[in-house]
Amino acid sequence: MTDVGVLGGAFDPPHNGHVVLARAGSDRFELDRLLIRVVEKPGHKQVETDPQVRLHLAELAFSPLGETELALDRHARTVDSLEALGLDDPVFLIGADEFASFLGWTRPERVLELARLGVATRPGYPPEVLDAVLMRLAFPERVVFFPIDPLEISSSEIRARVASGESIEGLVPPAVVTEIERLGLYREI
Repeated sequence: MTDVGVLGGAFDPPHNGHVVLARAGSDRFELDRLLIRVVEKPGHKQVETDPQVRLHLAELAFSPLGETELALDRHARTVDSLEALGLDDPVFLIGADEFASFLGWTRPERVLELARLGVATRPGYPPEVLDAVLMRLAFPERVVFFPIDPLEISSSEIRARVASGESIEGLVPPAVVTEIERLGLYREI
């Protein structure tokens, strides 16, 4: 059986935190393939950058990882994306912050029927927050926590830094820095 992971997001832009999550999840679950899904129109946030541009940036960010397959995801919700993929028990990778809001997702129990959740935790994240979500799930055994080195980075912070003329070196992969500059992205937010 091939172990497949899925990592979805707006990736506007993809940053080193996303790459660390992908690498740590691939290692922890010994994934043979990792599907990176760039959500065309996320249901939970506004995205201004063209989906094809975000896909291109994600290709630059994740290509050094090896066995990754990138594609646009036309589904705004994780549950719809997983149903469309039709994979055999994949691992859906998310961060602890996302898991803290998991009960507010569209059909979270169905998400757990379609995929195991690999939840990246960082030192200092309050375990009681994660436990409170876990206790309310019908399938808590489908959630696996794994440690990750903390990187306090957000895509919104990166966009703001670019708009104000600040450096984003060290926050995003070098190829992404170059492409953001070349395309003139995020100059105005």
